[in-house]
Amino acid sequence: MSEFLRAERLLRRFGGLFAVRDVSFTLAESEILGIIGPNGAGKSTLFNMIAGAARPTSGEVLFRGERITGLPLDAIARRGLVKTFQTSRPFASMTFLENVMTAAFAVTRDKATAVAKAEEALRVVGLDEHADRPAKGASTGQRKRLEVARALVVEPKLLLLDEPFGGVDMAAIESLIALFRRIRDEGVTILLIEHNLEAVQSLADRLIAMNLGARIAEGRPADVVQAGVVVRAYLGDEDEADAS
Repeated sequence: MSEFLRAERLLRRFGGLFAVRDVSFTLAESEILGIIGPNGAGKSTLFNMIAGAARPTSGEVLFRGERITGLPLDAIARRGLVKTFQTSRPFASMTFLENVMTAAFAVTRDKATAVAKAEEALRVVGLDEHADRPAKGASTGQRKRLEVARALVVEPKLLLLDEPFGGVDMAAIESLIALFRRIRDEGVTILLIEHNLEAVQSLADRLIAMNLGARIAEGRPADVVQAGVVVRAYLGDEDEADAS
């Protein structure tokens, strides 16, 4: 697998607070890489710097060999790096199809083409039977899939998933894991941040754990989740002290 994405010494500072501190990693083409960590670990800030939603204080991001640090969001998306949102907010008065079409118009001005792209994206995520239904009544799982469809319609090469399993039940999680594996098998590399450790272990090829803005572990999912430094980050030092 070839190197697809490189984050080099990313740092984000807010006054005297370091949200992300000197984080570097690479992502291979066709890999699924998960980033985990407790609240306040810096995952979302790191994600936003990679996607272009936040500019690093220092460091850079290279995507497919090109430096993308500082480029506008739309310019980064046109290069094939697309991010979903943790909380999907579809246009309630629009149908599922119309919601996905709004994203399709970012890559085409032809309505027939936008419709075709939106229909295909809905088919991929399993929402084609709901195409003509208003999004207002969508379940949490359906909203998650709709968010993915809106990302897929612009034909990403790298898909950044922000908490894709949040708020959905176990059956929906298993279905989403299968969906993301199919998306990867069809040529889309995936980077995700996630709180559900069981789900991300099932999906990811590799995990990076963060705490207090720094990378603290990296490797196979089972090894990372069981690493002492990661357990302490989630449970806190008091638990370690009680056990000693």
